[in-house]
Amino acid sequence: MVRIAVIDRDKCKFKDCQKECYRFCPVVRVGSSCITFGEDGYPIISETLCIGCGICVKKCPFKALTIINLPEEFKEGIVHQYGPNMFRLYRMIVPKFRKVSGLIGPNGAGKSTALKILAGKIKPNLGNYESPPDWDEIIEYFKGSELQAYFTRLANDKLKVVFKPQYITEIPSVIKGNVNELLQKADERGKIDEIKDILELTNIWDRKVSLLSGGELQKIAIAAVFLRDADVYIFDEPSSYLDVRERIRVAKLIHSLSTIGKTVIIVEHDLAVLDYLSDYVSIVYGRPGAYGIISLPYSVRNGINIYLDGMIPEENIRFRDEPIRFSVTASLESSWSSEDILLEYPELIKSLDGFTLHTSAGVIHKGEIIGILGPNGIGKTTFVKLLAGIIKPDNIELKLEGLKVAYKPQYLKADFSGSVRMFLRKVVGDKLHDTSYLTMVLRPLGIERIMDQDIKTLSGGELQRVAIAATLGRDADLYLLDEPSAYLDVEERFAMAKIVRRVIKSRDAAAFIVEHDLIVQDLISDSMIVFSGKPAMEGFATTPLDLRTAMNKFLKDVDITFRRDPQTGRPRVNKEGSRLDRYQKQIGEFYYVALTGLPEEEEN
Repeated sequence: MVRIAVIDRDKCKFKDCQKECYRFCPVVRVGSSCITFGEDGYPIISETLCIGCGICVKKCPFKALTIINLPEEFKEGIVHQYGPNMFRLYRMIVPKFRKVSGLIGPNGAGKSTALKILAGKIKPNLGNYESPPDWDEIIEYFKGSELQAYFTRLANDKLKVVFKPQYITEIPSVIKGNVNELLQKADERGKIDEIKDILELTNIWDRKVSLLSGGELQKIAIAAVFLRDADVYIFDEPSSYLDVRERIRVAKLIHSLSTIGKTVIIVEHDLAVLDYLSDYVSIVYGRPGAYGIISLPYSVRNGINIYLDGMIPEENIRFRDEPIRFSVTASLESSWSSEDILLEYPELIKSLDGFTLHTSAGVIHKGEIIGILGPNGIGKTTFVKLLAGIIKPDNIELKLEGLKVAYKPQYLKADFSGSVRMFLRKVVGDKLHDTSYLTMVLRPLGIERIMDQDIKTLSGGELQRVAIAATLGRDADLYLLDEPSAYLDVEERFAMAKIVRRVIKSRDAAAFIVEHDLIVQDLISDSMIVFSGKPAMEGFATTPLDLRTAMNKFLKDVDITFRRDPQTGRPRVNKEGSRLDRYQKQIGEFYYVALTGLPEEEEN
């Protein structure tokens, strides 16, 4: 058995405790040096001497310790460890020549570590962080696998790797100048005119990078990587902040690299995009922040289905208690009655900076969750801000009839000085100690584990979860959440959808959800509003529609159809022009389509 002891240094406040881990350790009390303290003051747990009793874990006042037992087979499988009692990664993703390899798994389980190793940003130490091995030892370790040739070329500088990072919002702080200047410097393949047309960059071509939105920054980052002449292209979460049409366009662009002999590796949390883009998928599982294990590569369909099942049969490993399944039908009939009406709002018109939004009148019901779909720059956030009272409509005074509104914005800022606990106490007050809030929101979102962390040290996903928890903790009748799945992993997205539905239904409140992940919208929404028009010029919003009508209207506008996987029911993007794509367009069923009686679809 392999014992892992992990100390979260963001949580460990050794200056503010009584060294409970040391004082209560039974091995220490009999005279062994199971726990010592380093020069920096942090405790060091000897994994050899540790007996796995878990007393230190329970006694630590800051919940900074984790003790885990793994099967003996992982003893020799470690690829990288950051330091004593720190995160370690077992096994590696295997890049496939002329193919797109995807990674799927929770945040904090090692996906970014694996990408950085393949990019040459981290040299794998094989668990020997005190005396790291040289390249000859590393290459020998991977002897007999495809990684041997990969690391041999990487070590001899014969492999050029380009990398698109996860957090694209940090780009303006390190890159100055205009978009065209940036991309012209990156253009090593003479594809700048092609990329300008494919990603529709004309409108921002002369704009300063510092003035770009999240979606624009994402497209520029992808374009800059695509234009480089390299052997391996790595993309970490390429769909964040992009709308559905843009996600499919970017997926086609990235996949085209494999057709010209390039090796492509991606991390992506939108399952539809991952499925459409990848040829192979490896699953990452483990304990976020403690350890991660990378599975063997599977075909994209089998890999995603195994992930949804929560069970890797070849390894006899179950990493989720219940499988995830999807509904394949949606009713055209509304179940709401006039007695359920929470709010009726009129037609709204709002003009901002040359853009005009027109919305149809609508009715909101108690317990109803309304999804909002549409391209970027079409007025979705403007509509939400109108309902939140942040901006006022031009044509009428919008009266919310005394309804209390809670709003989570699209872009989050960590501008609060203090811990997560202090922030939530300020926002939700006494509800922080309410049992239902703890069990219904905080615990499922994983907020308990980061309660004492400084807000400014949180990752994008952690900040998003805190923002969702703060919004749902407010006492409101109407909840407005703008892109709540951004930076969340697949597990967190599904959990967020369940939590929002549970909270809204239990409180007889209502919610509007702006979201580009169609699978999340499918899980979370009761009805939908579809936005259309000309981005940055004029937008039109429908009244709330039933799911089937809304999905068909939206996907018809973006010219995309989805089929259903017969095993899990999950939506899968059809190949453009395929038999099933043509058939579904003919019958007008773009999304909620039966699993039987349809033309057979060739594998993506």
